[in-house]
Amino acid sequence: MHVVIMGCGRVGASLATALQRLDHTVAVVDKDPQAFHRLDRDFHGQQVTGNGFDQEILVQAGIERASAFAAVSNGDNSNIVSARVARETFGVEHVVARIYDPKRAEVYQRLGIPTVATVPWTTDRFLRMLLPEGMATAWREPSGTVAVLQLPLHEGWVGRKVSEIESATGARVAFIMRFGSGVLPTHKTVVQADDTVYVAALSGTVTDVTAAARREPEETE
Repeated sequence: MHVVIMGCGRVGASLATALQRLDHTVAVVDKDPQAFHRLDRDFHGQQVTGNGFDQEILVQAGIERASAFAAVSNGDNSNIVSARVARETFGVEHVVARIYDPKRAEVYQRLGIPTVATVPWTTDRFLRMLLPEGMATAWREPSGTVAVLQLPLHEGWVGRKVSEIESATGARVAFIMRFGSGVLPTHKTVVQADDTVYVAALSGTVTDVTAAARREPEETE
């Protein structure tokens, strides 16, 4: 397929190279012609100088036949404007914008523009490497408010209902991995040995949630 990339920084250049290696045709747009020096020497796609939200520039880059558009410049406003032009004016099916501000990312997600919120994503990557297993988040929505994480459950939770875990931790059980398959639980679902339980929790409560999960559950009458 044909892909248009706005922004020829390190991410844009790397993305262009990766797409070309997968045999896709690529056009890179950047207002600074010197930015194209970051592209690999064997890059043979289009290099278009100009603003990525300029419709004439996008047409030069082949936006009318593009199946995908990535806005990865260093400006949030430029990225979201160009992404909306690609989606709403030219009807590009797959559009994504890199956003540094997580609050903006949440707004743009609601507008139907998929975003990569750089700061929360990078933070989570570091947390996965720094924290003990079970403490890092598996996923975080763009605003960074809600996190999905694997619970480090005490063995005493085996045989207990999902509703009991939710009551003890204050989190919502999102899904369970059981024998290699995902299970969407109900409140009556019982935790089995070797289950891996994932919950959705507010970011500020992650420490309390994991601490509650590690404790032996109280006896029920």
